[in-house]
Amino acid sequence: MTEMKQYDGKSEQELNTQLIELRKKQFGLRMQQGSGQPVKPSEIRSTRKDIARIKTKLSMLRSEVTN
Repeated sequence: MTEMKQYDGKSEQELNTQLIELRKKQFGLRMQQGSGQPVKPSEIRSTRKDIARIKTKLSMLRSEVTN
């Protein structure tokens, strides 16, 4: 799990790239879970929260640009 501070100073492009990587990871975890392979629930949860953190940071960056 990461903290919001980790995303400070990153550009919108870097955040979008990281968001895509996390979504791919999330998809892979869901496929593993669906096929019956053991998956740590904490890994799914932390990935989901990291995605939310990046989306929040992107929203903050976009609102700064419009103001």
